[in-house]
Amino acid sequence: VTATQLAKRGARVRVLERYTIPGGSSGFYERDGYCFDVGASMIFGFGQQGTTNLLTRALADVGMEIETIPDPVQIDYHLPSGLEVRVHRDYDRFVQELGDRFPDERAGIRRFYDECWNVFNALNSIELLSLEDSRYLLSVFLQNPIACLQLVRYFPVNVGDVARKHIRNKELLAFIDMECYCWSVAPADLTPMINAGMVFSDRHYGGINYPKGGVGKISEKLAEGLERHGSVIEYKANVQEILFENGKAVGVRLTNGSERRARVIVSNATRWDTFEKLVPNHLVPSIEKKFQERYEKSPSFLSLHLGVEKDIISPDEDCHHIVLEEWKNLTDARDAQGTIFVSIPTLLDPSLAPPDRHIFHIFTPSFIEEFHGLSGRDYMARKESLADRLIARLEAKCFPGLSSAVRFREVGSARTHRKYLGRVDGSYGPVPNKRLRGLLPMPFNRTEVPGLYCVGDSSFPGQGLNAVAFSGFACGYRVAADLGLVETYPALDDFLHSALLKPRLRIPDPT
Repeated sequence: VTATQLAKRGARVRVLERYTIPGGSSGFYERDGYCFDVGASMIFGFGQQGTTNLLTRALADVGMEIETIPDPVQIDYHLPSGLEVRVHRDYDRFVQELGDRFPDERAGIRRFYDECWNVFNALNSIELLSLEDSRYLLSVFLQNPIACLQLVRYFPVNVGDVARKHIRNKELLAFIDMECYCWSVAPADLTPMINAGMVFSDRHYGGINYPKGGVGKISEKLAEGLERHGSVIEYKANVQEILFENGKAVGVRLTNGSERRARVIVSNATRWDTFEKLVPNHLVPSIEKKFQERYEKSPSFLSLHLGVEKDIISPDEDCHHIVLEEWKNLTDARDAQGTIFVSIPTLLDPSLAPPDRHIFHIFTPSFIEEFHGLSGRDYMARKESLADRLIARLEAKCFPGLSSAVRFREVGSARTHRKYLGRVDGSYGPVPNKRLRGLLPMPFNRTEVPGLYCVGDSSFPGQGLNAVAFSGFACGYRVAADLGLVETYPALDDFLHSALLKPRLRIPDPT
């Protein structure tokens, strides 16, 4: 997204992609007639109105569009004590059915989710660009001061603070934890309210929409649009280090020894990969060390891609499911006993599999340490054993007969994600290692290293599909401003950068 935002403004961009196709975790691979999504199939940002339809906007900015298939239910939850909840695209129906399960909390449920709508409506009323650009901030404030003040109010707030204001039932609060965990890999107390407002409302506003042909079509179309605008994508280009001259980032060196020079460098690697592997230690700024004190690497995933007989499920089954038997295991990332995520994208697009088959993509959080020190043979056995455990749990909870219906099976681990996605320990991204003040500590795209920018889930506003797309828009705009491609106020920008940086270094973490 950053590259396309720059290209549309006239910049010539060179994207260095370590793999053979674009997309990373939003890519795909093909096996035996199946087209598997590498990562999640639950796609936000394809709405047709407002400003939060970030994927629609990103594609349109480079002259592209994608046919999508609407998903009527975001998630079908199968939770402890028989708690079954379907998150319908229809907001009132979702709130009504959740209230039927918790009748004493009906009013509190409505107040909590309505407060999420307050955040979303504020976001959806302004153009989402860079908070590091003074001209942009002045413009949106003058256009909609109330929305801006509303968002400032929620910046230091986490979801748990808001949920407990409206809800008392412990089981229902645990459900709110799961609502956050399923996209942020963190419970409500560690999930920023700004991000939750986007996710909890956009699923009803723009909805969940699956790209026809698979999630990989998004990256393919963005890459095509980028190249049509005169930019270049270089595949199998693995960056070994960032090059500096007089303390300024001026290029990169690839693992094959060749170099690429540029006016600015944008790193889509995690903050750990960028500042522990690509940047020399003596150039690492203090705020990046502060980031590592406040955030830790989330787990990766154990991932199963299955081809199963089509009649194992009803054609009316929901596409996305989340399964958990005991609340104490909500955040567990070991031994395949934590939260299970299931996507069955062929319910929306049957063309992804042979006519008599469905795709099941099953994954659960898993730390790379589960596979340390294993021989090749033991590693394979460990993966298969954990996969068997996940399938057995799903058979017991919601998909009886699944194991006997499997006709294709491939298992990936944290080591797989590290190898193919180039992410430290295969991690999904950063999560707070303690309760923080919402989004206030999250670093922006500009770094303290001249010429170097960061983008992705390690930059504001953090994890989640829409958040990462927002980061791409923000970074593209900030870099374009620094290159003189959009009008800006340099002196004010420098003041704003300093004003944003120093308080974030001193922000006390809540006790």
